[in-house]
Amino acid sequence: MKFLVTGSAGFIGHGMSRKLLTEGHEVVGIDSINDYYDVGLKFGRLEDLGVASEDVKDHEIVISSTFTGFSFMKTKLEDTDVMMHLFEKEKFDVVVNLAAQAGVRYSIENPRAYVDANIVGFLNVLEACRHHKVKHLVYASSSSVYGANTKMPFSTSDNVDHPVSLYAASKKSNELMAHTYSHLYGIPTTGLRFFTVYGPWGRPDMALFLFTDAILKGKPLKVFNHGKMKRDFTYVEDIVEGVYRASLLPPKKEEKEEGATFYKAPYKIYNIGNSKSENLMDFIHAIEKATNKKAILEMLPMQPGDVPATYADVTELCSDTGYKPDTPIQKGVDAFVSWYMDYYKE
Repeated sequence: MKFLVTGSAGFIGHGMSRKLLTEGHEVVGIDSINDYYDVGLKFGRLEDLGVASEDVKDHEIVISSTFTGFSFMKTKLEDTDVMMHLFEKEKFDVVVNLAAQAGVRYSIENPRAYVDANIVGFLNVLEACRHHKVKHLVYASSSSVYGANTKMPFSTSDNVDHPVSLYAASKKSNELMAHTYSHLYGIPTTGLRFFTVYGPWGRPDMALFLFTDAILKGKPLKVFNHGKMKRDFTYVEDIVEGVYRASLLPPKKEEKEEGATFYKAPYKIYNIGNSKSENLMDFIHAIEKATNKKAILEMLPMQPGDVPATYADVTELCSDTGYKPDTPIQKGVDAFVSWYMDYYKE
């Protein structure tokens, strides 16, 4: 099939693009390559997909020199005309929307960036899917939508009306917008709530990258909530596999009863997590083991917008796709540290 992957120079988008290409699909990738974090890393991911950084120009398609069937264009989701023209020209079967302004803490400092990319940009994706008969829209949501919830594990049937950051609110908005378009226009949509993704090519603002960098350089690690945090850490290849399997299963419209005018929209939400809530300190110990260095810890209080624990119920993902993420923490951390030391020549 022909896929559009938005955010293809991003952490998960890069992995998803590689996965689709190895499975024989055709992929068009787009990304704004903004400067939220090091653009050199984003271009590094594109180089890994066979797209030379010097060839990338605004709104121009670049063909991969490595992967048959991959092309890339630098653009923003918010650019309505460019998006509509791209959909008209390429005629995608499936759209995987992984582009977003990421980061819980940055949403406190720069809220407008989240409205522009995550809400206005997502509306453009929905409108383009509506007008160009896309067969399935898959989009990234986040475990952050569970917000102040305390019942564990987090289930997709839980109420998620209490976000504690604008990032979380923007992702919940995506789910509501997608349901509306599924209901009104019959567009099959699948939202995926990711749980603390980590692994090679990870973002520099994420804990594993920050901790590894600090340990290798002998600098203190900022450990929030005095280390009393638990996260459902999920290896990036497990996330990608879950996204891929979900992309092949568009939800169907279901009538409540024969001849009924009211029906269940072709809409689905899945959690993708390792279904284990791991102690943050155990995660740090795994990095110490992988680097063979001791961490210097700076214990700090909880940050605004953060939550003490996450834990995914992946029952529906397993039953519908036959897949359950299961990469152990140490194996995933070892893979990241190996990549980091090679990429940055440590």
